[in-house]
Amino acid sequence: MRRLLLLLVPVLLLLAGCGSARATGGGFVAGDAALTRVPVAERQAAPVVTGTGLDGEQLTTAQPGKVVVINVWGSWCAPCRAEAPDLQAAHEATTDQAVFIGIDTRDPDPAPARAFVRSFGIGYPSIHDPDGRTLLEFSGQLPPSGIPSTLVIDAEGRVAARVIGVVNKTTLVGLIEDTAAGK
Repeated sequence: MRRLLLLLVPVLLLLAGCGSARATGGGFVAGDAALTRVPVAERQAAPVVTGTGLDGEQLTTAQPGKVVVINVWGSWCAPCRAEAPDLQAAHEATTDQAVFIGIDTRDPDPAPARAFVRSFGIGYPSIHDPDGRTLLEFSGQLPPSGIPSTLVIDAEGRVAARVIGVVNKTTLVGLIEDTAAGK
């Protein structure tokens, strides 16, 4: 009985937090997504990753002097489907302020990922990461199981914000605008 209680208490605490908004030590939680903004003075360098895109092109997250949005997704991920229209809308709304790069993780073959991109009209490129190695480059900044997740990197290549879970257009555009403004 005691073991059962020890197992149930963390689950109940987790469930009690779902669907509510609350402040946390590093950010803000709203529903199922956790948003963390990093103050300018506390920002750390984001890893620079390169890889092969879904159509065979070479891609890199190194975009000196530009705000970069990195979204980790998979064609198999239902929450990724839910956020895809908002990501594309944010991309279109901020083309003068930010470069978007996706990381398609854990899709063994790029064909389902290409179908996902076509289906949702995604207009920015994605690195194909079938084994999760590219995602592991973000260890300490993104949890490997936190899919979808999004990083906003400032013009100096430092992590300015991250969202673990589904992000919406309004939130992402606001993060991009704040980061571009040096906030």
